[in-house]
Amino acid sequence: MSSSTAQDAVLKLARRSQGVTTRELTEAGIHRQTLSRLVAAGELERIARGIYRPPEHPITEHHGLAIAGAAVPQGVICLISALRFHELGTQLPHQIWLAIDRRARRPALQYPPLRIMRYSGAALTEGIEIHQIEGQSVRVYNVAKTLADCFKYRNKIGLDVALEALHEAWRAKRFTMADIHHYAGICRVQRVMQPYLEAMVA
Repeated sequence: MSSSTAQDAVLKLARRSQGVTTRELTEAGIHRQTLSRLVAAGELERIARGIYRPPEHPITEHHGLAIAGAAVPQGVICLISALRFHELGTQLPHQIWLAIDRRARRPALQYPPLRIMRYSGAALTEGIEIHQIEGQSVRVYNVAKTLADCFKYRNKIGLDVALEALHEAWRAKRFTMADIHHYAGICRVQRVMQPYLEAMVA
């Protein structure tokens, strides 16, 4: 494959919504030098470890989530970042809050900054939704699971944040009582949440 043909092949792959990975290029028999030349020429940019896209690729308000989802495919967007994604509350996180397995290696990602939370068992695996963001599959906890998590980690994010999100989500009918009780059980916060739920529906 000639140098120009290889570059054309790389650019064609990179223009896909999910970009191109170094692994895909290796499997296609394209040398890494081709990728390096395109990056040096400004025709491609590295958006996460091993993932490249053209600089003109459209960016959404959830760009950081797309990068985190691509770089840490087993991670799940949680807590403040999940609230923001679901448009609940008034918090604007400066980091991506990401849940990973308690035994997993910490992701090495320079951008966006990550706030890593260690989950295990059903608390990690339950309540996950898959959303397409900038062509990338991103795992995000659903509204009810996110609310239960917020009460579990209220000492980290603030009880006021959890309560604001809970009341807003209830008014907007974003969850059912059956949902919230289910995830409160998984997160072991039934007793913590019960008085607030009773007051809310009274």
